[in-house]
Amino acid sequence: MMFCFQCEQTAGGKGCAKSGVCGKQPEVANKHDELTCALVGLARAAQDKDPGKKGEELMMQALFATVTNVNFDGPRIDELKSLVQAEKEKLGGAKDLAVDVLWKGDTDLVSLRSTLLLGLRGMAAYAWHAYVLGKEDDEVTAWFFKGMRAIGEEHTVEEWLGLIMEFGQVNLKCMALLDEANTSAYGHPVPVKVPTTIEKGPFIVITGHDLLDLQQLLEQTEGKGVNIYTHSEMLPAHGYPELKKYPHLKGNFGTAWQNQQKEFDNIPAPVIYTTNCLMPPRASYADRLFTTSVVGYPGLKHIPENNGVKDFTPVINKALELGGWAEDKKLTGINGGSELMTGFARNTVLGVADTVIEAVKAGAIKHFFLVGGCDGARAGRNYYTEFVKKTPKDTVVLTLACGKYRFNDLNLGEIGGLPRIMDMGQCNDAYSAIQVAVALAGAFNCEVNDLPLTLVLSWYEQKAVCILLTLLSLGLKNIYLGPTLPAFISPNVLDVLVEKFNIKPISTPEADLQVILG
Repeated sequence: MMFCFQCEQTAGGKGCAKSGVCGKQPEVANKHDELTCALVGLARAAQDKDPGKKGEELMMQALFATVTNVNFDGPRIDELKSLVQAEKEKLGGAKDLAVDVLWKGDTDLVSLRSTLLLGLRGMAAYAWHAYVLGKEDDEVTAWFFKGMRAIGEEHTVEEWLGLIMEFGQVNLKCMALLDEANTSAYGHPVPVKVPTTIEKGPFIVITGHDLLDLQQLLEQTEGKGVNIYTHSEMLPAHGYPELKKYPHLKGNFGTAWQNQQKEFDNIPAPVIYTTNCLMPPRASYADRLFTTSVVGYPGLKHIPENNGVKDFTPVINKALELGGWAEDKKLTGINGGSELMTGFARNTVLGVADTVIEAVKAGAIKHFFLVGGCDGARAGRNYYTEFVKKTPKDTVVLTLACGKYRFNDLNLGEIGGLPRIMDMGQCNDAYSAIQVAVALAGAFNCEVNDLPLTLVLSWYEQKAVCILLTLLSLGLKNIYLGPTLPAFISPNVLDVLVEKFNIKPISTPEADLQVILG
């Protein structure tokens, strides 16, 4: 038996008890819980002490490993737990949290504790991506230890809410840190059209979020006759000047993560998973999958890191062996479009702020929608496609994360030379959206909540949770959330969020647009 309710697709909308909808087996789910409880022990041992670099790295890596669709490999989880225990003993030791405490107790207190824990897991992924690019923030790192100690403590509802709002502010710093890490390494993204046709010959598909992995892969494949294609959340990489300069970074393969079992079926190329989005592979392509970082799945080949360098030679050799397709293969988005645009991060949008502001003042732009977040397989997610299709022609759709694959191949035209759909990047690039919203509020001398801006969010896993908590900590209200509400949010906690922030569950595109636009 197991218990897990951390993702949107959890069984029955309540919790996975026999096996994970994601494919996670009870043995691995329980190992994730044991690892989490060991991290509480590490955080306790580090109180009033310096946990050291190894302790800090393990805190981020181990939390990251427990995010949905990251690590299904029991022995790898055991190894992480052993390393955590060793670091804890170096600090003098402390008692781990009892596993049965994690998900049991008063419903509302479990809900609040779980919300904080799942947010911490999401932030760990962002912090790790920044860390491998040489960027860290002492407050962010320290808060992992503070937060994990809190998970093992008793708190009142008011104290939990205070911790959660404090966490939201810290996660904003973490997203700013990752933004700085990415832009200082690869430049500010610029708008770019990304083809979805796969050219004939050997190629490699790289999925996930880690831009350093992509950079090293591009460097190691230069001049070898192997083309590189992004998948899912790696699409925004095409906008970064230091990555797009590689001519063999050709385009994007497929759509969002939940379609991989169909889209990777018999693919004549290897696929590298750099972060979460791994689904149990089918036999037709399991032999050509590779994992790296904290990603793991039984039987898949893993590319380790050695002093900051990953040797992708096995992946390159596999690409050459498989050979790719004999002729160019035209792929499309789910709406039939054959070209995607990305690169509209904060630097680009704020660079044309005067144009945007004038368009608003002149009435050419009546409303902004941020339609973004995670995609998933549950029925009802076509809501986001229909919502975007039905937005009036005098409105702009900002988007980010993999939820955009529901509509990012649509051509909705332009306003003042700007496309009506603007892809701001990965899920962590919610930071870009926040900066644009703050800048617009400043230009119009109003609060963000007073802008003609509505957030329509789709959630799936823990990075969406930490972003939502950041938005709430900033006081943003009237957020539309779907396709279902989180199972870990109890009715009473939901009542608090609705009362304080007016969070709204999505209904139908027509009804929601009617309410939003009046």
